[in-house]
Amino acid sequence: MSLVGPVVGLDIGGTKIHGCVLDGGRVVGTARRTTERGVEGVVDSAGELVEGLCRQVGIGVAALTGVGAGLPGVVDTTAGLVSHAVNMGITEAGVPLAALLSARLGGAAVVIENDLSVATIGAAHLLDAGDDVALLALGTGLAAGLMLHGELRRGVRGGAGEIGHIPYMADGPACHCGQRGCLELYASGAALTARWPSRDGRPASVALFDAAAHGDCDAVRVRDEFVAAVAAAVRIVALTCDVEHVLIGGGVAEVGTPLLDAVAGMIRGWEGTSRFLAHMAIADRLRLVPAELATAPVGAALAFARVVSV
Repeated sequence: MSLVGPVVGLDIGGTKIHGCVLDGGRVVGTARRTTERGVEGVVDSAGELVEGLCRQVGIGVAALTGVGAGLPGVVDTTAGLVSHAVNMGITEAGVPLAALLSARLGGAAVVIENDLSVATIGAAHLLDAGDDVALLALGTGLAAGLMLHGELRRGVRGGAGEIGHIPYMADGPACHCGQRGCLELYASGAALTARWPSRDGRPASVALFDAAAHGDCDAVRVRDEFVAAVAAAVRIVALTCDVEHVLIGGGVAEVGTPLLDAVAGMIRGWEGTSRFLAHMAIADRLRLVPAELATAPVGAALAFARVVSV
């Protein structure tokens, strides 16, 4: 996978767009801005960010090799279509977003990809983790991005890696997917925040782990239950796909090493009572994705190169 000339990578979310310019394998420019809602709003705000990045690095849009963009929803990379990206106000199916953004940028080549897929590509690249990885994204929801021997696994209906909707507690609360007790209700950033709301402006996950480290009994209980659910998600990914590395990312990764150590410790405890799990050595495959890494925009730029021969 190689890039010749500057490529812009965009991570387009429901509230913000994070973009970078990748040139010669190096990030030479970065910028953020808010996302405008609806098809026209997304195209205009993405286009304005690309133009701003080009000004930042001193080139014209016409000098770009292309633009890669990762976004939520059901994405058809080959056709350049996105469907049901509801958190961005795109409720329609089959929106030709790649073509619309290309037209907005005067004909620049544009490739779109699912946001979790570009984050997986970017994390594997920035951590030098090879091409056989799963990225466990602990954010508002819970899902795993899968890159198996260099190939993204999206699934027949785009549902590969949707482990957040595997039931975890049979008698648990209702999930918005229509099932009960889904893993996402226990192992996501939103689930953690619901149980331990931030009291001092810090991210809830950071505040929780800090309180637990200082002996708060309630915090210890909530932390341990959260860690057990995350460890279960790691075990599901590892035993299903048997990838070389399981990367833990998403907003909760702001906790840093204490999160990684806690999840690895939970899994090693299971390995101590199961020769099968000990043989699989799942805990040894864990790596943390530092929150400061621009994994998604870098991955979006690299996703462009995966589709377009440059």
